[in-house]
Amino acid sequence: MATRARPANGGKPQFPRKRSTTDRLQKRKREQDEVADLQARVNDLDLKSTTPITKFADLPLSEPSAAGISASHFTTLTEIQAQAIPLALKGKDILGAAKTGSGKTLAFLIPVLEKLYRAQWTEYDGLGALILSPTRELALQIFDVLRKIGRKHAFSAGLVIGGKAGFSLKEEAERLTRMNILVCTPGRMKQHLEQAASFNADNLQILVLDEADRIMDMGFQREVDQLVEHLPKDRQTLMFSATQSKKVSDLARLSLKDPEYVSVHEAASHATPTNLQQHYIVTPLHEKLDTLYGFIKANLKSKIIVFLSSGKQVRFAYESFRHLQPGIPLLHLHGRQKQTARLEITHRFTSAKYSCLFATDVVARGIDFPAVDWVIQADCPEDVDTYIHRVGRTARYESNGKAVLFLDPSEEDGMLKKLEAKKIPIERVNVKENKKKSIQNSLQNMCFQNPDLKYLGQKAFISYVRAIQYQNDKSIFNLKKLDLDAFSKSMGLPGTPQIKFQKGEDVKKLKNAPRQGMSSGSESEMDMDGVKKPKDKKKDQVRTKYDKMFERTNQDVLSSHYSKMVGKAGDDDDEGDDSDEDILAVKRRLDDADLDNEASKGPTSNIKVVEGLGGQDPYVIDSKRREKALKSKKKMAKFKGMPTKMVFDDEGNAHPLYEMSTPADFQGAGAADEQRQAFVEDESKKVLEADVDDKERVRQRKREKKAKRKALERGESFVNDGDEDGGAPQLVSGDDDDGHDPIAFMRSLPVAGEDSDAEPPKKKAKKWFQQDDSDADVDEQPRKKQKSKGKVFKMHEEPETLEDLEALATGLLDG
Repeated sequence: MATRARPANGGKPQFPRKRSTTDRLQKRKREQDEVADLQARVNDLDLKSTTPITKFADLPLSEPSAAGISASHFTTLTEIQAQAIPLALKGKDILGAAKTGSGKTLAFLIPVLEKLYRAQWTEYDGLGALILSPTRELALQIFDVLRKIGRKHAFSAGLVIGGKAGFSLKEEAERLTRMNILVCTPGRMKQHLEQAASFNADNLQILVLDEADRIMDMGFQREVDQLVEHLPKDRQTLMFSATQSKKVSDLARLSLKDPEYVSVHEAASHATPTNLQQHYIVTPLHEKLDTLYGFIKANLKSKIIVFLSSGKQVRFAYESFRHLQPGIPLLHLHGRQKQTARLEITHRFTSAKYSCLFATDVVARGIDFPAVDWVIQADCPEDVDTYIHRVGRTARYESNGKAVLFLDPSEEDGMLKKLEAKKIPIERVNVKENKKKSIQNSLQNMCFQNPDLKYLGQKAFISYVRAIQYQNDKSIFNLKKLDLDAFSKSMGLPGTPQIKFQKGEDVKKLKNAPRQGMSSGSESEMDMDGVKKPKDKKKDQVRTKYDKMFERTNQDVLSSHYSKMVGKAGDDDDEGDDSDEDILAVKRRLDDADLDNEASKGPTSNIKVVEGLGGQDPYVIDSKRREKALKSKKKMAKFKGMPTKMVFDDEGNAHPLYEMSTPADFQGAGAADEQRQAFVEDESKKVLEADVDDKERVRQRKREKKAKRKALERGESFVNDGDEDGGAPQLVSGDDDDGHDPIAFMRSLPVAGEDSDAEPPKKKAKKWFQQDDSDADVDEQPRKKQKSKGKVFKMHEEPETLEDLEALATGLLDG
């Protein structure tokens, strides 16, 4: 244990002096003086000054904020930051619009930190700042930036996005009571407002809406209205987006007070970054996949994002191209994936050097993927704002980027007019003939061999056609001008699926419907309000959590047709929807990943896998027909494949037929000296392994002989009940058959504690053989009468070596 040294004067040891009340009051007074000085500098900030502010050091910021910004290597202000931050520091409501990649995140995070710092906010004051984001990925990105620049502050910050495994609403509600800054999505925040009674936002100082137009467009108007009702009226509100909305209804909904409109690109010549090269390709719908595959093959050393209109198309394109193996890592991202998978894919694409990401518009806004070379819009965007946000994933903050838009001939005129009206320069390019690659035959073969891929293709076709049908802008999207039969054939489908359209609102309401209450794959189960059609069930029936658990279906693309695909298509009580009756119900075959999943279920799985039948793949029993096929030699012979010619060695073991290699193969295997050395090393290893086995076999044989010899010396018979590999031998008395009483033998044994004059029997000298008439012991006389009158020799051990045989021969000759 460490000891505290005494002072030299012999006095008591000096302990650190506790901070007195006077010191705490002085520290608090210094902090108040610093805050007052900071507020004075903010008040003296001249917004109409002709000298522009270009550095963060020129802004009246607190020391913790300045230290965090410097540690994150931010020095120069962007245009949107230079215009918006001074206004926000003075407490103004802001409508900010700037090009993608222009630094809007810092433009609202710095005012949030400064607002709470000047108010001397603590954890006991509750929630002080609320930041809303339309997507989970964007909310996570905002939270990461907040942690970097706010590392020197003492505020507590939280991220609430939903979909995170292991976090319940109750646990989040308990943590929210201690949060000063909260980054969240509107849907999750609505849950806390409705279900968590402890959530309190009465002291909110500032509200931020990132990608505000997207929040209003995704069907969150009702959630935003409910949220605003719980917030105080005297708060500050900041709205930022690349395409800002000026609707009076939206501004009134958020209770903005004399907002300042900050637009960076309004006076610019282009609405997109100047360092972005924008092109478009006119390709018919049935050649879209061929053109996309050829483009990816021509840019293998690039980082590419491919935007498609629906998650089902993303799945089909990803699975199809993955089987074709273009030579570049492929990833896919859509809104129906689990949150853990979305975060993992986002991280993998961010850290990848070369990769191709198939994605929906879930990553079209705000997500900062570094060093993206190409943005490919395989499906035409629904409006110009969506186009601007998609191409904004490349050419981020003074870096270069390229974008290509695929247009059907029927979409060209209408889309170009819309882009021209928004000051977006775009040039037409043509595909080189030598770069075109047709994958139609390959897709047909894959759909024929893999029913899952054909099913994905059918659902992707339906989702695309419905998306075109429900678009509002008919000057661009006209379903009657599209060759759907050729498009279906280009996807490898055997026929064109029939589609039943529903009358209702546009496709946005269907695409952006909440996940709860709808299946993951089939729109035919829903009406246009995004609500799943009710099934015929007993209203008064009580459903427990176990009932709900067993009613779950696959959360991936299979959805309601899952039961059909595992062989239940013929059941009368199947509850699949009949809106897609025309689509062929196919039987699902399991791939390696499915076999691993079924194996992990253990004995509860209905799938059986039989190994060792001779085929290249294990035999999967997922139906009664395949189980019955095990009894048919003819069907199993087809499964086992072509026989292989074998040869048998001297020991009866089968080996493949030895074939001489050609000179070309021999030279291709390497130098002759290296092959000889490798052969010698391999054979040496085999000899050593065989030597170990031989030695062990010899040791076992010697142990058995020794045990047998000792048994014979004790007058017992040797019985080896072990296995062939050397089981434990057992000794059994050999006198039972001759009438000897084992009990009498036991009585003759000496008792412990008594003196016995009997001497132990002497061991006999080891002999290779002995004659019956001279050397044989009386107890070892044969029990049966010998048939031969000649001399008989008994052997204690079986001769094995040449010396043993010579000794035996010498004894016989001497006899």
